[in-house]
Formats: sequence, C-alpha cells, structure tokens
Amino acid sequence: MFFCKSLVNNFYKYKRKVCHNGHALAKRFNASHNPPRVLFFGTDHFSLPSLQALHRNCSDRLGVVTSFKSPANCVRSYAEQQGLPLQRWPLDPVQCSGYDVGVVVSFGHLIPAQIIHAFPSGMINVHASLLPRWRGAAPVIYAIMKGDTRTGVSIMKIEPHRFDVGAVSRLSRSSRCGKTDAITLQILAQREVPVKPDAYMPELHASLASLGAHLLVETVNNLSERLENAKPQDNAAASYAPKITSQLTEVSWGELTAEEVHARHRALFGYKNLTTSFSEKQVQLLDLRLPEALLPAQEPGRLSYQRKRKSLLIGCARESQIEVLQLRVEGRRPMSAQDFSNGFLKQARALHFLGNKLRAC
Repeated sequence: MFFCKSLVNNFYKYKRKVCHNGHALAKRFNASHNPPRVLFFGTDHFSLPSLQALHRNCSDRLGVVTSFKSPANCVRSYAEQQGLPLQRWPLDPVQCSGYDVGVVVSFGHLIPAQIIHAFPSGMINVHASLLPRWRGAAPVIYAIMKGDTRTGVSIMKIEPHRFDVGAVSRLSRSSRCGKTDAITLQILAQREVPVKPDAYMPELHASLASLGAHLLVETVNNLSERLENAKPQDNAAASYAPKITSQLTEVSWGELTAEEVHARHRALFGYKNLTTSFSEKQVQLLDLRLPEALLPAQEPGRLSYQRKRKSLLIGCARESQIEVLQLRVEGRRPMSAQDFSNGFLKQARALHFLGNKLRAC
C-alpha cells in the first residue's frame, strides 16, 4: 500500500484528528473565574481547536465572526451547532461592542483599524511559528521545507496594517510545561516544540493548532499581565513564509537535492503535490521516499525504473537520488511507478527531466 495512496482520505483523517483534539482540549478548561468577553475571528481547521477551547473557557462570554463564502467552514458549523453568537464577515465596528478583546486565528482577512480599536484590550492573534522566524502566510510549510528542528506558536497583539511583527513576553519550552516598520507589535507568549526529521505538514499543523489553543486560553486568562510584559522582537533575525504559489511545487531537479525535494513534498503534503511534466503534460508526484541505501548516481533529472524496488529513481542535485512510488499524469488516474513504467516507458528505458519538461532519451 502506498503512503500517499489517497491524499483525500489522509486529509479528512487529519480534519477528524483536529476536531477530536479540540474537543479533548476544551474539556480541560472549566474555568471558575470570569475571563474577558471574547469575539473570535477564524475560518479553518487551525482555528477550530482554539474556538473550542475558548468556548469551554469563556462559556457565554464568547462570540464568533467568520466568512460565509465556503459551505465547508468548520468554524461556522461549530458555532451554529453550539448556539454561539455568530456574525458574518465583513463586520461593522458597532458589532464589536460588548466584547473586551478580539481573537484572530487563521482568519485570512485584513482587520481594519476601526475594528481593532473597537475592543478595549485590542486584538490578539495566534501565529504558527516562533516569531520573528517565518512571518507570513505559510509558517508550518516553510518550517518543514527548510529543515527546522524546532518551531512553535506565538500569540501577538495586532496593530493596523502590520503583520507578524512583535515583542516577546514569555518563552515556555515544551520540556518545562508539556513586515517590519517603525511600529513594533507585541507578542504576548510563545511556546516551542521540536520538529521531527520525517514530519509531514498535516501532523505538525494539527500539533501546533492544539498547542496554540492551550497557549491562547492561558493568555486570555492572564491578558492584563501578558500585555504589560512585552519584549521587542529581533527584526534582524526575521525570516518570511510567503503565500504558496504553483512555482514552489515545480521541481528543479538540477537545483534541489533529494533531501530538499523530499522535505518540500512533506511540507506540502495534503495541500499541494510536487509537479514536473511528461510529453508536455503535467505530472504530479504523489508518493516519494529517500533510498535507504546508496544507489547508482544519475545525473539530475534522469529517470529509470527500479524493478526490484518498484519505484522510479530520479537523479537530483549533488549526485543524490529520490524514489517516486506513485504519480498522476495529467488526464489520468493516480498510478504506481510500475504502472507508469509499463504504460509509458516501454519505448524508452530512461527519461530525462529538462527545465521541468520530461523527454525521452
């Protein structure tokens, strides 16, 4: 059975895992105090555990804002099922009255200044990285793709027209407890976790969603203290994780080593597939692995079928190789490396990728 035999099935398993973790997390926060009145802004499965934890923690002191564009919006579904006050984005500042703080988790929309200033304590955001590293839209993907050995979550105060820039008030390691400009935002809390060498994006994404929910509830319950204790980020150490484009999925065989190709595959897994082309048709690479032992070196882009291993061996940069076990040719269903060999390689035992174009040798 292929590891990536069904990306769709794996994705839905991931969504069920997030929902399960969120319900378990929410049960831990049966608050006996009066937390701030929170208006929550979120749209997706990274948002959901935080919403569930806040629901248990804040009880009837919680409202929800989300987009109604997608019928599969899990935040909207949860709010409706639980009878939470639900408002459609975009929002009028008047609709923020009655709440102390706004909480943003993977919302995907720019918050106008008049909305931010409508809350007495402002707005805070959960970001899936240890800021200032990986500011931007895709921190989890870049952490895996660049081989980070550690990552985490940051909770920061939002300022108008500024993103992922802040000041750090606290760093708590898991071992102990389980766009730059003149104005600096404040980060209220951070927590760190290790990144496994073989981590795949859905697993790390779910782990950080749960970790962020824990840290968010702690921050909300100690909001005044966290706002008072802030230290500036080192902007010189900042790195950026921009929005993922199709260009990132295209494999440049002569530029990337096998390890880098595999890391990119794991980073994009369940979201996008790596691509190349064959006879002017796009080819999606669905299941890849690094060879366990050294195999004969191939020049970058050269491809051959390994009968005993039932894989396609492709040469990468620096005399490295990667194996492809499953792929999809444009207009065809997913197929095994063996099926690709039987169906496409009978007339040519070796093929070569050149400039993202696959040509017979």
